[in-house]
Amino acid sequence: MSNEHPTIPQTDPKANYLAHKAEIDAAISRVLESGWYILGREVASFEHEFAAYVGVNHAVGVANGTDGLELALRACGIGAGDAVFTVSHTAVATVAAIELVGATPILVDIDPATYVMDPNHLEYAVQKVLQISSSFTGRPTAIIPVHLYGHPVDMPAILEIAKRYDLYVIEDCSQAHGATLHGQKVGSWGNLAVFSLYPTKNLGALGDGGIIVANDPELSSKVRALREYGWRERYVSAMPGLNSRLDEIQAAILRVKLRYLNIENCQRRKLAQLYTNLLTDTLLSLPMTGSGVEHVYHQYVVRSSIRDELKMYLHEQGIGTLIHYPVPIHLQPAYQHRIPMITELPRTEELAKQILSLPMYPELGKDQAQVAAQQIKTWLSYQSTGE
Repeated sequence: MSNEHPTIPQTDPKANYLAHKAEIDAAISRVLESGWYILGREVASFEHEFAAYVGVNHAVGVANGTDGLELALRACGIGAGDAVFTVSHTAVATVAAIELVGATPILVDIDPATYVMDPNHLEYAVQKVLQISSSFTGRPTAIIPVHLYGHPVDMPAILEIAKRYDLYVIEDCSQAHGATLHGQKVGSWGNLAVFSLYPTKNLGALGDGGIIVANDPELSSKVRALREYGWRERYVSAMPGLNSRLDEIQAAILRVKLRYLNIENCQRRKLAQLYTNLLTDTLLSLPMTGSGVEHVYHQYVVRSSIRDELKMYLHEQGIGTLIHYPVPIHLQPAYQHRIPMITELPRTEELAKQILSLPMYPELGKDQAQVAAQQIKTWLSYQSTGE
């Protein structure tokens, strides 16, 4: 059986719309009737509500997560001649944003258990750049830790390194809305933090969107100006800026969805626990959670040395999967042999060959998750017996 449209999709943003359809439709109608469609009351209200949710003082809505990272970097004065440390195991947007401001991305290896930035490798990379001190790397200026799959980076360790070397910290929280570390939400640790609001995210718009959060009023004010041509007053640019605005309709939709985010993250955790219970006795490597972490399972990612064969089998059974991400950024055609490789990234390269994201979204039924897990167990048992 071949399935162009899986019976059990890997993700399903339409299901989330349908779950809140009446409220979302009413919110959209409210905006349409208002006659105000850009940077009005809905955006201001969403910014206030999201800042309160994260536990910070300020939030600025922007057009998408990539713009958010670029604007955060610009607000910190980062550009040509600067080196920004991040990971190769992430969506390409993280590295693209660094290059958009003219800075140089320096890629760091990951923790083999949690798949996020390894603080020890980060410090090693910073020291290497300081030793080289050449024009092709730039001066160390910032760190972009990526909270991947819903699991936070070890922020206390990252902040200690940042303090030691006088580096900005810009959190990429695009896969971790609501995740916490030691009871503190991601997005509230660094100088600035950026959330993508793409439709498949834990908090997703019905189109593109992003938001930048901060406690620092000066950085927040600069981001607010930069998102709209650098205006401090209308039509007068105080600094070179961009056009990157979250629109009123998306903000109204997000205000509805934000009210359900904790409930939906809880549902993701229940689904993850179900997968873990059913797949513990298999040859798959299952997700691990670090100490003090509340995971929000943007993805439930397993590892297998026969990943591609498993993916194909599940596709034939009507079960959707994805690979986040199949090629590390430093090995992609646009970046290979072009960005400086200060250190080798063996964990990143090994991981990319083995990972597989199983179906995961709040509306996924318990019975659907059980079917997916049972199909995996059935196939793996065939592999072990050779039948």
